[in-house]
Amino acid sequence: MAIKKQSVAKLTADALMSSIQDHAITVGVIGLGYVGLPIAVEYAHLGVHTIGFDIDEHKIRTLQKGGNYIMDIDSSLVASVVKGKTLEATTSFERLSECDVIYICVPTPFTPNKDPDISYIIHSAESVAKTLRKGQLVILKSTTFPGTTTKYVQPILEKVGLKIGKDYFLAFSPERIDPGNQTWHTGNTPIVAGGVTESCTSLACAAHAIIVSKVIPVSSPAVAEMEKLLENIFRSVNIALVNELAQLCDRIGVNIWEVVEAAATKPFGFMPFFPGPGIGGHCILIDPYYLSWMAREYDFETNFITLAAEVNESMPFYVRSMIEREVAKQPITLAKAKVLMLGMAFKKDVDDLRHSPALKVMELLMQDGFKNVHYHDPFIPSVDVHGTMMKSQKNLTPATLKKYDIVVITTDHTCFDYSMIVKNAKVVIDTRNATKKIRGSKKNVVLLGSGS
Repeated sequence: MAIKKQSVAKLTADALMSSIQDHAITVGVIGLGYVGLPIAVEYAHLGVHTIGFDIDEHKIRTLQKGGNYIMDIDSSLVASVVKGKTLEATTSFERLSECDVIYICVPTPFTPNKDPDISYIIHSAESVAKTLRKGQLVILKSTTFPGTTTKYVQPILEKVGLKIGKDYFLAFSPERIDPGNQTWHTGNTPIVAGGVTESCTSLACAAHAIIVSKVIPVSSPAVAEMEKLLENIFRSVNIALVNELAQLCDRIGVNIWEVVEAAATKPFGFMPFFPGPGIGGHCILIDPYYLSWMAREYDFETNFITLAAEVNESMPFYVRSMIEREVAKQPITLAKAKVLMLGMAFKKDVDDLRHSPALKVMELLMQDGFKNVHYHDPFIPSVDVHGTMMKSQKNLTPATLKKYDIVVITTDHTCFDYSMIVKNAKVVIDTRNATKKIRGSKKNVVLLGSGS
């Protein structure tokens, strides 16, 4: 009997592997955001029938019309795959039964108390379970803590009576999306995949290999989950280091930017990171708290990692103090001071607002009594700051700049004319060293970490 069971399992895995290698599969992608939509478009572009699922009806309607809402994806490509019917978009999760490979690419935020919120993963797994059938491969891509795949997703799927590694297959493969990166994208960025069983890993690697140039198998979902956290916590810790040193350099009169550039001349043992107004995006800010929450289950405190996260989250407060200090030097009150923030996106040349430090800076200024805080960002036409809807100042002209007492560079978009900004603004607070290459007098520029 044991031999028969093994052969049935092998037949199921072999049949799915053959279909994957022949591209004779239907791919389902749950969550059509920054992670899910690029995956869906990659498969559809290669002629693989792909169905995108999302609860956001606006996204679905946009895609059904061939529209696009993510900057990093070629809009003409989206229109092409929709017109060619290799990409469909729907809110009907019953259609998951049609899919041979299912990706879960949903958000994983944290609560106000910074505990993980994996409710989107749970809901997605429950939707998959309702139509789960033999021969399906489920791949979780949402960044999460080690154990999520096997402790939360697997039990939900197994409630229907199918056996993992025999009837269906499950793996974790973390996303590696970098918004705005023109060099590394979904197709050429190597990814990691770890399945619950060896066959799960093999199938997950094969499915990814259709759209990704290099796939690295690991021994388990937990390794892949932890690997993703390491990637982002590595960045969090090193950014925190230079952010803290920037504050120290401001006190002792040393320019941190020059220090980092000097250290970067060493050809080994050093990787440059730079300070800023804080960190944003989804992963770097959230991941340390996911890991620290999980670690407490094992009576372990991630003191070093948590401290780094706290340093990074303190930077908007530091920028606020820089602004208020410069206002105090002028014959105006906080309530009457006019402040213009340049850039609201969390990084340059993207339209991504997720956890942007610029939002936090603006919020803090408004809480402290600033009545005239505005922003300009060509990528962000409007923004909600704690219930207050604000619109981007349309034109960044000399006349516009001269109206403000303080101009703060919070996001260093390449489209900004920094020479013109410095020439016409009364005071420029530069949190990104965006004015570095400007020649001539910069006496009105206050640089974060300059030591001045």
